[in-house]
Amino acid sequence: MSRGIGNHRLGRTGRLLLAAGLGLLVSGCAMLAPSPPQDQSNVCEIFREQPKWYDHARASEQAWGTPIATQLAFIQQESSFRSHVRPPRKRYLGFIPGPRPSSARGYAQAQDPVWGEYRDEAGSTLARRTHMKHATDFIGWYNARTRRQTGISLHNPEHLYLAYHEGAGGYQRGSYRGKPAVQRAASQVAARASRYQSQLASCEAEFRCRRFYQVGPFCRG
Repeated sequence: MSRGIGNHRLGRTGRLLLAAGLGLLVSGCAMLAPSPPQDQSNVCEIFREQPKWYDHARASEQAWGTPIATQLAFIQQESSFRSHVRPPRKRYLGFIPGPRPSSARGYAQAQDPVWGEYRDEAGSTLARRTHMKHATDFIGWYNARTRRQTGISLHNPEHLYLAYHEGAGGYQRGSYRGKPAVQRAASQVAARASRYQSQLASCEAEFRCRRFYQVGPFCRG
């Protein structure tokens, strides 16, 4: 009977080659993701760099109700549009890597348990936190659930973000009140969403019907 690689004793060279191969695979996947937008203060410029992101955010808005501007404000706050970002590891003695503080990952910084719930209820087994389509859909799904659980309006980005950070139960208990940093972040999200909404009003026509076949009744706008 042949033995699998997990049961085979690799030499030092073999282990190094395996580690290098895995590292190249991970870095290669990261290279396929788009770079963060250069100007993150202007949603029009964000969509000009990545017009497909508009399509994803609009599809999420139509499915779940969270405005495009709010979705993008959440993502900017959570990841600065970095597809593979994760919380930094703790360091012992200043240099020994320890565990990460949470399983948050990707554009929306969704953690493992709630991402699993999203995939079971609304997404699919192929949904990835590192893909903008799934990240925007996740935010829309999560905020729709928050509205059902807490009554927060989908047009109240500040309190939606508080519930996004603390969870619906934590929000209802007021856990954010003792966390000034979370309150500041929520205020920043609200201000950014308002700014993005004003900007989008001036440029959204560029993205709604930008393809040659989207004319007249075939325009999704």
